[in-house]
Amino acid sequence: MPASNATSRFSDRVENYIRYRPGYPSDVLRVLEQECGLTPADAIADIASGTGIWTRMLLEHGNPVFAVEPNAEMRQAGERILAEFSQFTSVAGTAEATTLPDRSVDFITAAQAAHWFDRARARSEFVRILKPQGWLVLLWNERLTDSTPFLHDYEQLLLTYGTDYEEVRHERTTDAVNEFFDPAPFQERAFATRQEFDYAGLEGRLLSSSYAPGPEHPKHRPMLRELRRIFEQHAELKGHEGRVAVEYQTRMYYGRLS
Repeated sequence: MPASNATSRFSDRVENYIRYRPGYPSDVLRVLEQECGLTPADAIADIASGTGIWTRMLLEHGNPVFAVEPNAEMRQAGERILAEFSQFTSVAGTAEATTLPDRSVDFITAAQAAHWFDRARARSEFVRILKPQGWLVLLWNERLTDSTPFLHDYEQLLLTYGTDYEEVRHERTTDAVNEFFDPAPFQERAFATRQEFDYAGLEGRLLSSSYAPGPEHPKHRPMLRELRRIFEQHAELKGHEGRVAVEYQTRMYYGRLS
């Protein structure tokens, strides 16, 4: 995946990304406190911070966060959303060239992003900006694809209509975690999380994905017709409206870089 494409492919998805992407369970912060000694005093570089979904959790924990994001539209959205936090610093940079000083941060995090990085160059940059004994933390929300009849049908929709779904889905790329840490050891944790959507929310969640064809694409309308069909087939009535659940495993990898 060319870096320019990885950077630009979310530019027209920003508002849906803000509204419909899942957050991360508080268990992740608990592990960082208990296993890595994270305190509010630790400086964190959040790489490919996007609109700031994970960044906000770090800021609410009290940490100074350098939010490094190459995509201007995503970065500006994060600046708008997180403007209330005095510990927030927005940085126009990449995983491979963060612009941060040598040995300037205690933690590096990357949520839903590390599969886009040039791993060798990013790792060298991480070693450069981390303080001695600093930690690298990689996170992904991996959507379950077959745990319910709805999720099975939703996966089939993505396989049918996604523009390059099979090539970019991060469920296939987390095996690259070894390349970030090697030869240093790392730990792994997994937590269950979920989102519930009405139809408008489900459509927004789909359209936040980089592989969902946009309005000008010939697959766009047929994809939304199929989305409506599977929603109506599987939605459970809650209150006055139907809803479906999207289930995830939040996968967390953490360790010190040598």
